[in-house]
Amino acid sequence: MTTSFFRFSLRTQIYSGSGVRTKLPKLVRGLGGKRAVLFTDKGVNQAGVTDQIKELFGQMTGSVQLAGVFDEIEQDAKATIVNRAARFVKECNADTLIALGGGSVLDTVKGVKWLLHKESQDIDQLLQGNVMEIWPEAGPIPIPHVAIPTTAGTGSEISPIAVIFNEKLQLKTNLNHSFISADIAILDPELTVNLPPRITAFTGFDALTHAVEAYFSPKANPMTDACALHSIRLILENLPGAVSHGTNLENRAHMLIASSMAITAFSLSMAVIPVHNMAHAFGAKFGIPHGLANAVLLPNVMSSLPNLYLPKIQDFARVLGIADPFQDPEACLHGVVQFIRDFRKKVSLPDTFAEFKLNADKLQNIVSIVQNDPAGVAFRIPEDIITKVANEVSGMTI
Repeated sequence: MTTSFFRFSLRTQIYSGSGVRTKLPKLVRGLGGKRAVLFTDKGVNQAGVTDQIKELFGQMTGSVQLAGVFDEIEQDAKATIVNRAARFVKECNADTLIALGGGSVLDTVKGVKWLLHKESQDIDQLLQGNVMEIWPEAGPIPIPHVAIPTTAGTGSEISPIAVIFNEKLQLKTNLNHSFISADIAILDPELTVNLPPRITAFTGFDALTHAVEAYFSPKANPMTDACALHSIRLILENLPGAVSHGTNLENRAHMLIASSMAITAFSLSMAVIPVHNMAHAFGAKFGIPHGLANAVLLPNVMSSLPNLYLPKIQDFARVLGIADPFQDPEACLHGVVQFIRDFRKKVSLPDTFAEFKLNADKLQNIVSIVQNDPAGVAFRIPEDIITKVANEVSGMTI
């Protein structure tokens, strides 16, 4: 592996620590920004987090202004909202983008940045499927951009990937551009303490899934492995505490770091990602939050596609803390899957989508939806496996 070609980069500057958000206005000024738009959602507003950021600009007199707040972002980064948000930037005569929120907000702002760079008004016309623009063919985007995550899961604050939902096509598309990631990411655990336990749990499982799929990727390398494996250790050690004691800043800080490490591994080794493939499909079709979809699907997909996991499963088991992994790889995989199920139960997440009241009619086209999802380009999940997993996780009585 170490003699094979691989690429590793991390262009985003990370500022981590309690209270580090107070550096925001000076950081914007350092990037050359003068008029910033703050992007967020209604939930972050209601939690009072938006006010904490707005106050920072009120306290600082000088060359940096908060030109406007756009709080209309919804679950999943929707193309229509990206278009509307880009128009808002122009109406405010703004030059800087600040993203405050979870993955949907962070991805939406990356979409806004790319749309402005393209000098276009309609992102869904540009995203008819996956788009990949990689350096050196893709150059820097000179729009100051700061990301402030309020959840620890997607890692979108530092990744060069945005998942944008094209409503016209009913398709989640992957936008990969070397310079759509934020210039600066602010990881302040104080901004995550009001996150409800359930959302804390399933966003944490989103990070765990990023790390797992990165580690077992055929494009994994020693550096992505290092990020993936340490992020898994941090998640196992800190997610239960973050769920049960949400004000524990140490747990919250470590989860933010784990999320960033996991997405670093994932985005730089992304190839075969069947869990995300199915999670995108269930999310687009049934409105299931992405982290929850990953949490439910992860062990079922692993047990149903053993050949993807068996070559590295024993080393992975040791990382999970299974001190004496089974010598037989298949038995070891079974033990790992059970470990993940037990850990999911420990953070009070469900093992099916029963709450979404799925039935046979709703699942009728699930095979084509999964296989047409852009996340499945590198690996096409067999029809019988999709049907098997869908039935297992649906929550239906079969």
